Amino acid sequence: MGEKKKQRKSVIPIYGIGVFWTLYGLLMPMYRPWHVALLAALTVPVYLLLSKLFNRALPVAVPGPAEEEAPAEPVSETGIPEHDALLQEGRTAVKELTRLQKRMTNPEIRAKVGRIVELTEQIFKDLKEDPEDYKMIRRFSDYFLPTTLKLLHEYDRMSDIRVPGMNVSSTKQRIEDILDTTILAYEKQLDALFANQALDIETDITVLESLLKQEGLASSDF
Repeated sequence: MGEKKKQRKSVIPIYGIGVFWTLYGLLMPMYRPWHVALLAALTVPVYLLLSKLFNRALPVAVPGPAEEEAPAEPVSETGIPEHDALLQEGRTAVKELTRLQKRMTNPEIRAKVGRIVELTEQIFKDLKEDPEDYKMIRRFSDYFLPTTLKLLHEYDRMSDIRVPGMNVSSTKQRIEDILDTTILAYEKQLDALFANQALDIETDITVLESLLKQEGLASSDF
């Protein structure tokens, strides 16, 4: 709801009576009683006349309940809802990976998790640069990333055990060992995302070499 219009009467008739009394007092000898009685008698018709002329209802804006602003639509990063949703999943995963990394007390393990964070950011960044990689990144986000997060969560939970037993120690060691394989897999995944771009670049290079040879500008012709 916006502003409502409320009717308000004009104050001009009241001011007009004041002016009338002032002028009457200046022109007439008010010390005579009949002049006072005449002023009183004239006041009523003068007021009615002024009311008829000026006292029309005037609209006055009265603030109404504030309108609820429609929530701003989120700005699309890619123009494709599915891709935007996947990017948001990536940001959430990177945030959680970073949180887990900061909790690692072992410097070597902390560095390895940091490398996983870096690779994950680059993988999801590729989606904005090459939308054709959506399916590959979708598969990465659905399978590899959740498993990595699950293992790191378990590692973080077990690290809080002050007196770990054999099962806890061996499980933590297994997770530590798999981190190198995980990093290698993430690197291969990132490299695979650039396969189509590399093919396009190779095609461009081949075309350029052919043009240079046709124009006699290839290195072998100099």
